[in-house]
Amino acid sequence: MSILKIAIQKSGRLNEESIKLLESCGIKIDNGKDQLKVAVPNFPIELLYLRNSDIPQYLEDGVADVAIVGENLLVEKEKDVAIVQRLGFSKCRVSLAVPKEVLIDDLEYFNNKKIATSYPNTLNAFLKKNNIQSELHVISGSVEIAPNIGLADGICDIVSSGSTLFKNGLRETQLILKSEAVLAKSNNLSEEKNEILERLLFRIRAVLKAKNTKYILMNVPNDRVEEVSRILPVLKSPTILPLAEEGWCSLHSVIDEDTFWDVIDELKIAGAEGILIVPIDKIVL
Repeated sequence: MSILKIAIQKSGRLNEESIKLLESCGIKIDNGKDQLKVAVPNFPIELLYLRNSDIPQYLEDGVADVAIVGENLLVEKEKDVAIVQRLGFSKCRVSLAVPKEVLIDDLEYFNNKKIATSYPNTLNAFLKKNNIQSELHVISGSVEIAPNIGLADGICDIVSSGSTLFKNGLRETQLILKSEAVLAKSNNLSEEKNEILERLLFRIRAVLKAKNTKYILMNVPNDRVEEVSRILPVLKSPTILPLAEEGWCSLHSVIDEDTFWDVIDELKIAGAEGILIVPIDKIVL
């Protein structure tokens, strides 16, 4: 029987979010101390705990079949792998930043300047596209300190909240790349492993869909059911149950998280009352 080998970050935030996602998919993970390879008892997968920067290479070589990894790392490493699902967590961006006393936001500031970065390939491609000539200093960590010690005029680094830039007297000026955690796969998967991956993707998508939606229940006059139903197009059709009070029904459906408050306002205008919102664990379509 084939086993799908999944690489995840050995430690850190991406590790925690990856484990949480897999466990939400019903996958039991029992990782003993310092284990780097863990078999899963209730699903045909095996987890490989790897150093984050090594994952793209292992994926391209086929040592790992799939991986949960930051999109920014895949772009930087330029490996021949395919993204099969965006996962919506560990969102960040790769950006250019300058000392806060520099008041110029224009990209031209970096022409003939020194830039410290841990993302030379991503930065080189961006600069070349925009016809900017810069001198790159590749640093493996603590890039933010480079302008303060005179090593560079600016930096290119990963940014989440921007607090680290602020603490080091820097400010963000140019967005190069938006990133999030993705599920990527090797291009050498067998038919059997692709089938296991599809089963896993089915579960992941059910979990992700549930995260972005809410279950909604409300009381609606019978003559307003059609109007209210048009406001809730997430499912094929809402569930409608009669109430004890004549002329009224209980309508059940789901709404998108992003449009939650706008939809609630529309529902109230349409005559809905007693609106109840409930979190959803999973949605299977």
